[in-house]
Amino acid sequence: MELMRRIAYETVLRACGFASLAIFCVMIGMSFDPHAAFQIGAVLTLILTMVLLFKAREARTKDHRRMELWLYLPQELRPPADHAQWASATVMRETYFAFARWTALIAAVMAALALAFSFVET
Repeated sequence: MELMRRIAYETVLRACGFASLAIFCVMIGMSFDPHAAFQIGAVLTLILTMVLLFKAREARTKDHRRMELWLYLPQELRPPADHAQWASATVMRETYFAFARWTALIAAVMAALALAFSFVET
């Protein structure tokens, strides 16, 4: 189960890394206006949080054989078929929820920075 958690963490971390790179690029493009850059960063990060929450909800019913986690799990370490759906869904839900909490916190920090920059600009 611990190997499943590690693989789930790595797959979700990679996906969030790519999303964060896109958000960062948009923010850099708006760097001439720090208030707008952090504001759009907060909004896009909140959208990422909502996607993670949706994926966590979807993990309960998604076929475990179609999950990226299952593809990276070595054949000999895969749980038995009657247990595999529950184990995969549980691990993925926990991982998606953990990343959703982190991205929500990052979005809140960006929103606070946007608010601070709005006071500085006036």
